[in-house]
Amino acid sequence: MRPNLAVLLLALALPLAAPAQDQVTLAATTLPVWKAVYGRIEARDRIPARARLGGTLVSLSVTEGDTVTAGQVLAQIVDAKINFQLSAIDAQVQAMTAQLGNAKAELTRGEELLSRGVTTAQRLDGLRTQVDVLNGQIAAIQADRKVIEQQAAEGAVLAPISGRALSVPAAAGAVVLPGEVVATIGGGGIFLRLAVPERHAGFLTEGDTIEIEDATGVQTGTLARIYPLIENGRVIADVDVAGLSEAFVDARVLVRLPVGEHQALLVPVAAVITRSGLDFVATTGPDGPAERTVILGDRHVIDGAEMVEVVTGLTAGATVVIPNE
Repeated sequence: MRPNLAVLLLALALPLAAPAQDQVTLAATTLPVWKAVYGRIEARDRIPARARLGGTLVSLSVTEGDTVTAGQVLAQIVDAKINFQLSAIDAQVQAMTAQLGNAKAELTRGEELLSRGVTTAQRLDGLRTQVDVLNGQIAAIQADRKVIEQQAAEGAVLAPISGRALSVPAAAGAVVLPGEVVATIGGGGIFLRLAVPERHAGFLTEGDTIEIEDATGVQTGTLARIYPLIENGRVIADVDVAGLSEAFVDARVLVRLPVGEHQALLVPVAAVITRSGLDFVATTGPDGPAERTVILGDRHVIDGAEMVEVVTGLTAGATVVIPNE
């Protein structure tokens, strides 16, 4: 029993092995200053489908939210006067055709009389001219008919691009004028448009990364274009965002823009100890280890590591102890 007791006493006398720890020396890190603004989801192309013919809107086959393809017939406009014009032209063609038949018969008889020496060549030339004039008049009237037929065909309102119908202000049975908007089509993809206060214009650079917060979470985008014209004290900018929701156009989403820089002290999240509602960070120095009370700020992901900003409680150059679990 005594040898076992000696071994036990020896084990108690040996110092316990301390858990492995990492140490980090704090240094100031440059972080962007974020400005929260609202952006608006817009279609890249927003083109109105206009009426090319004045008349009555007899049919409307599109409503808000419908998906359309370029060239699709969205509505049909009818002008009753066109049918009367076509009937009048057809009557003129019939009359001219009857006159042409008579002129050709006169020309045939004139040629027979000239062959027998009864009439003169001058008379025959006059008959030929009359036939040519009637042929020309019939051709001109037929050309006028094609123009009116084209006007009737323009009663079909076509989709200018492929996309979605954003608004349809017209209604079936309404009277429309040439150039009036029947529907507005949005297509060509979507992007995010921002209106940033002009005091931040100097901090915006094309290619900057921004953060967008919507119903699906936080995602990033790229500042694609900054417009030089300032309107109502705001700078207009466009942002390219992959996977932006197309459910609603002109919807507003919260955007955070980098508008400056500031120096901050960052410590790993694992170095923070929370106890009794207070945050502590263990440090080491000439006076030995100590726990310092800190006030924390925002969290950041730096090179894949989750870090937290220390607002007060630590200074640059301090050695922070990170316990390993």
